[in-house]
Amino acid sequence: MGTATTTTRPADAAEWQRSLIRQDEIDRYLDDGRDFIDEPAIEKALERGRALTGGELRARVRQAIGKAYSIKLMDDDDVAALLAVRDPDLRAEAIAAAEAIKAKVYDNRVVTFAPLYCGSKCVNGCKYCGFRAGNGAVERRVLTMDEIRAETEVLAGTIGHKRLVVVYGEHPETDADYIAESMRTIYSVKVPARVGTGEIRRVNVNAAPLPIEGLRKLEAAGIGTYQVFQETYHKATYADAHPSGTLKGNYRWRLYALHRAMDAGIDDVAVGALFGLYDWRFEAMGLVAHARDLERRFGLGPHTVSVPRLEPAAGTDFSWVRHRVSDDDFRYLVAVLRLAIPYAGLIVTNRESPETLRSVIRMCTQRDADTRVGIGAYAEAFGPGAQREENQQFMLGDTRGLDAIVRELADMGHIVSFCTAGYRCGRTGKKIMGLLESGREGCFCKLNAVLTFQEWLEDFGSPDTRRIGEAVIAKEMEEIRARVPADYSEDAYARFVEARERIVSGERDLYF
Repeated sequence: MGTATTTTRPADAAEWQRSLIRQDEIDRYLDDGRDFIDEPAIEKALERGRALTGGELRARVRQAIGKAYSIKLMDDDDVAALLAVRDPDLRAEAIAAAEAIKAKVYDNRVVTFAPLYCGSKCVNGCKYCGFRAGNGAVERRVLTMDEIRAETEVLAGTIGHKRLVVVYGEHPETDADYIAESMRTIYSVKVPARVGTGEIRRVNVNAAPLPIEGLRKLEAAGIGTYQVFQETYHKATYADAHPSGTLKGNYRWRLYALHRAMDAGIDDVAVGALFGLYDWRFEAMGLVAHARDLERRFGLGPHTVSVPRLEPAAGTDFSWVRHRVSDDDFRYLVAVLRLAIPYAGLIVTNRESPETLRSVIRMCTQRDADTRVGIGAYAEAFGPGAQREENQQFMLGDTRGLDAIVRELADMGHIVSFCTAGYRCGRTGKKIMGLLESGREGCFCKLNAVLTFQEWLEDFGSPDTRRIGEAVIAKEMEEIRARVPADYSEDAYARFVEARERIVSGERDLYF
């Protein structure tokens, strides 16, 4: 189907692998030959946390929660104290504080997106992944640009997404040139909607670590956020899950992927761990350490933190897993990360069940919707609940459509934001960090959330979703009016009201 991309790429996978890792692009970030994951120090901090009991633990946890309201990265001992909590009542206090801090920084907004898988070919052998090399239970192919265009037409024109995270296996056919070309293809798609035009306005990339040279190609192609999840920060577990001799077997090449991205000019990066590979408390400490080293070297931490849990995959044995995270622990883990890295967006995905998603969404800023994790799955098998095990990386817990999820979120009092204005206005990197800490970014985002939600309801919302969504918008507009002149001038408010009226009349992509 369609035409293949014309970019010339190495024909030999072994040659490509040898050329990819640049040792000097690891060594430059080390301190006296050491990386920033100090396992003995992490274990000692966790041990100090476990030593706290009774009133001493409660006092320390409440003190840590109070510090979190400053919207600064939490220190290790405070994080360890939070991680030591098992008492349900004290955990409930932390969860309530996490919800309040999310509201302070991000208000009641939730951003939606969809993943687009472009290739299932991979040279790696990760034990937990359906796309690992040698797994004959999974179909192998790489989408052509025409196929990517067809997928995007469904995502932008039928479903109504404005953001994608585009996902690639680590393979010479999906190298930096292919990723950049696929991004340009996605951005080029314009599809007629009910009133306006369906289009993807922000392409985030979840891909393998790249050298700085390759990352500059993605920056030039208009990358949004660059996601590389370490999977596990525990080195022995990492080695066990990722066979040596493969690209992913190099722990430090992956660990410093986001550092290289910063040096390549990509100031919007995302961390994450695959919870279930090792003790979730250790992984939480690893994520904080990652954020701290980014802050230390570049003056800003990760834009988002993701919290995926292990899920079943075709042809994959999980009998070796010893650290599965219970639903109760998962909910508390989300709270700890919200408190520990309070400025970051927090992403929960459709790996989780609808019930789990509802239980954590007030602490989170983003979730996916109408998700397919198969290659070509949107164009060839679009339909509620359709999952074909042999063409996807793992199985999903929530397969509902975007309209149903938007309706549920609105019914819970959230405003669903499709805004990408901050990125296009240059409010990224260090610029956005100060705005997040002060709460000023929320002023821009509240206006743009209303405008983009109104646009989406006009173009894609079902009658029931439009009814519930309009009620949320009316409430939001009352809140905005009440914040004049403290947060908005009379002129800004008047321009906002006019912009919403113009959207109802058919104009699109208006923002502040």
